[in-house]
Amino acid sequence: MFGEKRLGDIIDDFCIKCRRLTNHSIVSLVGNEAAKVRCRTCYHDHDYRHEQAPPSKKELKKMEEEAKAAREAAEQDDGKLPVIEAPEPD
Repeated sequence: MFGEKRLGDIIDDFCIKCRRLTNHSIVSLVGNEAAKVRCRTCYHDHDYRHEQAPPSKKELKKMEEEAKAAREAAEQDDGKLPVIEAPEPD
């Protein structure tokens, strides 16, 4: 079948060691999805990342600051969540 992945197939993924998008070989599968891959440039094995680069340190810091601000806002509201009213059906 077309689209069915097999061990050893070549796919693109973001290599966390090379820090770029490179060719990878599938090392293990879960169902029909790649679980582990091996970079064909540096031979490093890692989890399949779906071609997504990990967040940068700057992005991580921004997410932490947003989470902290959300926690502080929740504490100021005595832990009460905002009430969002559902729209009335037509």
